[in-house]
Amino acid sequence: MQNDETGAASTPVSSMNLEAAGAPVRKRPKPGERRVQILQALASMLEQPGAERVTTAALAARLAVSEAALYRHFASKAQMFEGLIDFIEQSVFTLVNQITERSEPGREQAARVVAMLVQFAEKNPGMTRVMVGDALVYENERLQNRMNQFFDKIEATLRQALRGAAADEGSATPTVDAQVRASALTAFVAGRLQRFARSGFRRAPSEHLDAAIALML
Repeated sequence: MQNDETGAASTPVSSMNLEAAGAPVRKRPKPGERRVQILQALASMLEQPGAERVTTAALAARLAVSEAALYRHFASKAQMFEGLIDFIEQSVFTLVNQITERSEPGREQAARVVAMLVQFAEKNPGMTRVMVGDALVYENERLQNRMNQFFDKIEATLRQALRGAAADEGSATPTVDAQVRASALTAFVAGRLQRFARSGFRRAPSEHLDAAIALML
């Protein structure tokens, strides 16, 4: 999640004078910019190993604003987490679509999807805690349901890719074979992400990744 930055070619004299007087002018965020800042701060706080439940008070303090300022942009903390889940879904499934649109064998597509998920989590540890549900334990149940649906969609994608591979190999039960492998791969990803989060982000989920995928495929 990246924030837009604008750089002025020169500083207005009035601003320079105020800053010299010890009263810097705070720029008003552009429309939507404060929402992004809030979500970035929330994700950053979730990246802290051993972090407890993030409160709106702590989040407001991190941004040096009032809690009321947060609620001008989000109706609830659950809605803030929904913003993070939106980011996860959009990022991951955009990449999933790019992978499945390639004319590659099903096994290769499945391997790429698994590797992409693991790499996404490794680069976004705060998001990993959302994906595995650690950050959602005390939050609204619908948030965990959304992440469950996320992994269901991943499993369905893997099943679709692997069904063709099983049929090409002459399997008498390609649907069943694809379901078994897709389920095992999805559980593998979830387990790697859980270990990453619970180790305080010390155990990289990509550890021996290629060898592990090769064993399952």
